[in-house]
Amino acid sequence: MNVLDGATIAAPHALDCDVAIVGTGPAGAAAARTLALAGLRVVLLEEGPWVQPRDYPVDGFSSMALLYRDMGANVALGNAPMPVLQGRAVGGTSVVNGAISWRLPEDVRAGWVAADPGLEQTLDAGTLSALFDEIEDDLGIAPTQASVAGPKNLLMAQGADALGLEHRPIARNTRGCEGLGRCLQGCPHGRKQSMDLTLLPVACHHGAQILSRVTVAAVQTEHGRAVGVIGQAAGGGRVTVQARLAVVLAASAIQTPMLLHKSGIRHGPVGQNLQAHPGVAVVGQFAETVRMWNGATQGHEVIGLRKEGIKFEALGYDPAIIASRMDGMGRAFARNLDQLAHEVHWGVAVRAHGRGRVRVGWRGRPVIQYNLTPRDVDCIRRGVRVLGEMLFAAGALRVLPGVHGWAPVVTDRREIVRFQTEGPRQPDAYHGAITHLFGTCKMATDPTHAVVRPDFRHHTVAGLYVADSSVFPTATGVNPQTSILALATLCARSILRQ
Repeated sequence: MNVLDGATIAAPHALDCDVAIVGTGPAGAAAARTLALAGLRVVLLEEGPWVQPRDYPVDGFSSMALLYRDMGANVALGNAPMPVLQGRAVGGTSVVNGAISWRLPEDVRAGWVAADPGLEQTLDAGTLSALFDEIEDDLGIAPTQASVAGPKNLLMAQGADALGLEHRPIARNTRGCEGLGRCLQGCPHGRKQSMDLTLLPVACHHGAQILSRVTVAAVQTEHGRAVGVIGQAAGGGRVTVQARLAVVLAASAIQTPMLLHKSGIRHGPVGQNLQAHPGVAVVGQFAETVRMWNGATQGHEVIGLRKEGIKFEALGYDPAIIASRMDGMGRAFARNLDQLAHEVHWGVAVRAHGRGRVRVGWRGRPVIQYNLTPRDVDCIRRGVRVLGEMLFAAGALRVLPGVHGWAPVVTDRREIVRFQTEGPRQPDAYHGAITHLFGTCKMATDPTHAVVRPDFRHHTVAGLYVADSSVFPTATGVNPQTSILALATLCARSILRQ
């Protein structure tokens, strides 16, 4: 793959191309492949390193230091402060996610078009369906096989069956998965079909170049048109990339609005309208050994409540990460540690109604503000209740809700049922995290309520496009990677039509 490590760039470095793309995650990779296959000269800039699968760390903490933005310590501030998890490497978050692959649900697409009919042409259902077919074929997306699922995923199926909830093996972008449970650290055998192993090599084979470890500081504009980007390489050199046709921002729903602000491009609600899928986890302790770190990292999901904005997934973490979250000291901690192999962690993700914003803070760092609504907390409470019931139905002896103001250990199913109506209503009673972010450079027809047009062009700056999930009008309620790939491909096609 044609990657130039920014650590080796100590002097000023200039490049010319047709299209400069900021970000190498699913959005940047999909756009780059489409444009490179069409014969355009493409340069991608990535703040993180290029790491070969054989070099992925075994333990979670080392992986977070190498492959995650700010080691996962960036926090959305609000009535329930939550860490914001994003990958930072060539391949973006696709390197360290659970490989969960969902098509954009038709009800979500239809809702977007109903709210803004001007999106219909871009988000044509037939066009998207054909794109999803191609993406699934390219990335080997298929349901998780029982042979690699592991106990934590099979137990979720058992619990959902007992409650009569619709469930299924998760469709994932993997080929030859061995069930190592290392998705969140980066698959050491390259079984996960992340962008660094799939779309980016194709783009590079057709002439694209990647600059890794280069932090883009600003989009350059002349006479109302984007003409390139400037950045700083890890080696100290200033990097300038001139783009003849277009600049594409694909840096995430946090970094893209940040870059627009830093570039003085502030048209529309840039950085506003932040939407997300906040999630919390519930722990079940079983008599039998489960070893939740074995088997497909996230191999089963419960989708029976998706129309309510609630989705459940099996989780898988490195043992060191799990142990770091345990209570107790000395002998008490040792007793808890002894239970580690008997625990499963299942999560609920909510298509939240809360809205937030992203702005530039001290020393140019992002300040993320986000509040859960009372309705969101109600969904989380329902989610905790259902997770607890599923765990008991699957045979758990004890359930640990992990909620301030509620019993730390529950052994009676009736108590977890009470949680939905009697559980804490304060948002900060829940330990959550945010992994999916949307809407901060919203796509819409009306320029007063949007940053980009329905064809991904910026409303006021010619030659500037946004391809990532920041253009999504709303949260999707499901894992967005496949949707991002599809819309970024459409963005690239829009450039080719100009």
